[in-house]
Amino acid sequence: MKILQNMHELFKNLKHRGPTKIYCPRCGSPKIRLSGSLDYWLTPKRYVCENCGYIGPVVMELEKEDKKS
Repeated sequence: MKILQNMHELFKNLKHRGPTKIYCPRCGSPKIRLSGSLDYWLTPKRYVCENCGYIGPVVMELEKEDKKS
């Protein structure tokens, strides 16, 4: 039962975040998409950049900063 309480606390404290914009790690372009319709479902994610031609599993994500400080 202690494990369930710990898991409940963990999930309660996780930061809820909305969808983030993704960018190409090579050129920084936002024109990046999944390479095919089966990506992420049947095979690992693979992204294609329409700007520089990058193909790979890595993308950059930017989060909005909180202006509380």
